[in-house]
This record gives sequence, structure tokens and C-alpha cells, in this order.
Amino acid sequence: MENPRRELVFAGPAPGFSVLLKRNCSISPAALARVFAFLVAVTLGIGIGFAAAGAWLVLPFAGIEVALLAAAFLTNGRHAADYERIERAGERLTVEISSAGRTERHELAVRATRVRMARQRDAARVWLSSNGREYEIGRHLQGQGRIELAAELAKRIQT
Repeated sequence: MENPRRELVFAGPAPGFSVLLKRNCSISPAALARVFAFLVAVTLGIGIGFAAAGAWLVLPFAGIEVALLAAAFLTNGRHAADYERIERAGERLTVEISSAGRTERHELAVRATRVRMARQRDAARVWLSSNGREYEIGRHLQGQGRIELAAELAKRIQT
């Protein structure tokens, strides 16, 4: 079965469309918190055990490990809700990019907008350009998904 996050759904042949591209988060925030709590308990339990046996220097390193793990989980959590939305309504193209809780919304004239793609080995990058500005899109898709996105957007924008 194909990964449903890779499918690009442009309903119907009409020029108007809306596409939402999101990160593929396979674990809920509550489950992630349980995993983190388990890892902290195991790490600190081992550190306390070694400290009780006389190797007290293990405990500060266990604390550093927990702090670094917390930083990694927080960084992951900040980007879990990132998305890109591309909508065409009439002669307006709206590009909304949300990253780490910060959302940017750009309105573009369809007639002035072009799709540009650069391929690099197994990867591809896609930009929408209009009036001297460029916006990278498709960051939450893999290489082939970006290529499909660029082709479909170029087709839909030029109608």
C-alpha cells in the first residue's frame, strides 16, 4: 500500500484547488511523553544504581543525557505541526507556510507565478516565484512527491 501522505489530491479539473502538505508524525504527543518518561526513568535509574554502588560520577552524565534527550524531544515537538497550504481561488494563489509555530501567508497573482524545480541526485527542491520573490514548497514530501507536486502545480497554475 502506498503511503497516503505522498498522494497529492487535486480534486477535479477545475482551476481552483487546495493542497495541504504536512509532516508525517507517527506518534501522538501523549505517546511521545510516555516514551520520554520511560527513557528518563531508565537512564536515571541506572545512574542512581551506579551512584549507590560508589560510581557517583555516572549520575551527572545521566543528567546530561536526560537534558539532551529533552532538547531533542522539544525540537521535534516544535516542528510536529509544520505544514504548507497552497490554494488557488480564481486568479489568486495563496501560499501558507507554518514552521515551528510561525505562519507566513503570501498572496500571489496566478498569471505572474511560475513553478521552478531543481533536481539534485535523488532529491528535488520546488519553488513558486512571483514578482521577484521565491517561496520554497514541498519540504514535507520526498523526492518523487516533490516532482509530482511541481508538475501538477505547473499544470494547474498555467490553466
